[in-house]
Amino acid sequence: MEVVANPDTIRTAPPSSPEEFRSLMAGFPTGVAIVTAVDRNGRPWGMTCSALCSVSVDPPTLAVGMRAESPTLRAALESDAFTVNLLHAQGRSAAELFASGAPDRFDSTEWSMPEHAAGPHLTEAAHAVADCRITQIVVVGEKRMVFGEVFRVSRLADDDPLLYGSRRYGTWSATQPRSHR
Repeated sequence: MEVVANPDTIRTAPPSSPEEFRSLMAGFPTGVAIVTAVDRNGRPWGMTCSALCSVSVDPPTLAVGMRAESPTLRAALESDAFTVNLLHAQGRSAAELFASGAPDRFDSTEWSMPEHAAGPHLTEAAHAVADCRITQIVVVGEKRMVFGEVFRVSRLADDDPLLYGSRRYGTWSATQPRSHR
């Protein structure tokens, strides 16, 4: 049996509801990251982000999704750069803190600002960090997809990554011993 999609029907179909879409994406576990940046006054900003993906290996490029009104986005645009902190399993409290909007986030977590870093490195919560320079921004609804070319990768720990899916945090532990290079 041959099935052919009708392009006219597909183009005119209404989008799914936000609730249906959230339910769909809840079933797609993802790693948890905190995106950080520094504004023109040197103030650090950060937000928990699960809308992160690898775009290209050459040049090494990441894409992160941020709300249009996000102060972290504003700081990243001011500095033309951002940092992606990939959280390890013990980074859950940092993920919750940076998702909360609490104004004292950086007073409540360990971080450093290495020379030439794009944003704060979360030294206790992250297992790896990527410093990125912004190369492109795409508007998608109320979000901005910010593309960043990675200019530095730092490994901070050799821990299992923090995951988020089905509206809860978890970890992924390999059943085999970890390979060390």
